[in-house]
Amino acid sequence: MNTTLKVTKIGNSAGVILPKELLARLRVGLGDSLYATESPDGIRLTPANPEFAAKMELAEQIMREDRDILRVLAK
Repeated sequence: MNTTLKVTKIGNSAGVILPKELLARLRVGLGDSLYATESPDGIRLTPANPEFAAKMELAEQIMREDRDILRVLAK
């Protein structure tokens, strides 16, 4: 999907209007948050918070490594 977006004036700010097809592909709607992260090939726009995903990955790794201890603590 290649879509050209124009930067427009929105109040005292600038913004882009996302077409409904792009919103559907991102699975977002009004009021949802999007995260812009820099990547080697430009800026990536995603509904997933990359910082939260990294923290969850670390938490899952710790839970796998220490599952016996966590099981005992849960009792």
